[in-house]
Amino acid sequence: MTQPRQFVVEADGGSRGNPGPAGYGAVVVDPATGETLAEAAEYIGVATNNVAEYRGLIAGLRAVSALVPDAAADTIRVRVRMDSKLVVEQMSGRWKIKHPDMKPLAARAAAILPAGSVTYEWIPREMNKHADRLANEAMDAGRRGEQWEPSASTAALDTARPSVDEVLPPVAGPPGDAAAGAARARAALASRPGCGTAPAPSARSAAAPDRAGASTAAAPQVGWGAAPDLGAPATFVLLRHGETALTPEKRFSGSGGSDPELSATGRHQAERIARSLAERGTIQEIVSSPLRRCRETAGAVAQRLGLEVRIEDGLRETDFGAWEGLTFAEVRERHGADLDAWLASAEAAPTGGGESFAEVARRVEAARDRLITRHAGRTVLVVTHVTPIKTLVRLALGAPPDAMFRMELSAASVSAVAYYADGNASLRLLNDTSHLR
Repeated sequence: MTQPRQFVVEADGGSRGNPGPAGYGAVVVDPATGETLAEAAEYIGVATNNVAEYRGLIAGLRAVSALVPDAAADTIRVRVRMDSKLVVEQMSGRWKIKHPDMKPLAARAAAILPAGSVTYEWIPREMNKHADRLANEAMDAGRRGEQWEPSASTAALDTARPSVDEVLPPVAGPPGDAAAGAARARAALASRPGCGTAPAPSARSAAAPDRAGASTAAAPQVGWGAAPDLGAPATFVLLRHGETALTPEKRFSGSGGSDPELSATGRHQAERIARSLAERGTIQEIVSSPLRRCRETAGAVAQRLGLEVRIEDGLRETDFGAWEGLTFAEVRERHGADLDAWLASAEAAPTGGGESFAEVARRVEAARDRLITRHAGRTVLVVTHVTPIKTLVRLALGAPPDAMFRMELSAASVSAVAYYADGNASLRLLNDTSHLR
């Protein structure tokens, strides 16, 4: 029996503004030899990152179809490798496609090759350089008022590769499994000489510096020795939820009392930050506390960016026990001794069975580690509360617990921390509210 013909498609897309001037790139590779069989790129005008990513996928699949115009389900196998978790998860059928702009694009992609012949896997951006550079070449051409020309492309010159099967040997896991693909990619990056080098500017970030520090900067070094090249960090853009009715009165509002919704002001703040993050164009994933005020804030951003929101229970706010809904002055009046103890020690809990800062730190640290592992090399919007954000900042700085009382975090403010492969962290931003002005 004749073996199916094998192809690998790598695709990428970007928007300089999100939405803004956009382009895509795609490359078809022979997995046995690493030979480039086809390249495609195009400037597509004003579009979002996600639209450009899908257009890159479509172009790559069409290139395969042109190479094998009579392909049948039993004669062809295509592995699509992309650094867009959204596209990979939606095309694999694990995420619903809710955004109206994405549905027709996904349908077009699914119709190009025979059903069952294509699998999808996520790879880090560092392993998608060829397609990324094609996308940037297309956007550069569009800026000049031109279209990308294959004869002018240099994308392949610096992306010589061994065979794809050598880089990513088969492992256990269902076809298209994104987790398995990510594990293989990280293992390959760790074992291949030179694969830890800092990536070229990505399609998504080449034109828009991220005020929240969500960029692929080199790892910081300790002392004056040469720093190891650790690749792109996992960057958490930490967003405090918008205002609720309790926020202006500075009342304790944790996870043990009511679960308030955003106020009219809070909803306005959520829209402002959603617009700002869309303009920056760097957010690739969204994670939220399970509490309503965070889910509503995250939902506003997700709708603007066309992303899904994942819930992480470890990001919920402190349970303030009997202090829920009270002001600081009211707690001082009613529970003065307990308040003094709480201010003096991270191990002390609020009255009535609340959580101590030490307890909160343990679950936030565990959540942090899960997210770093899950989103290595990615920029993640983490929508949460005052205590979890201050805890993440404190841990990143190696500061003592009483540093929590020396930080100000406004409603709908943005902070950012980058986490590197060697376990070090770098605080990039704290309490930025410029998007609200």
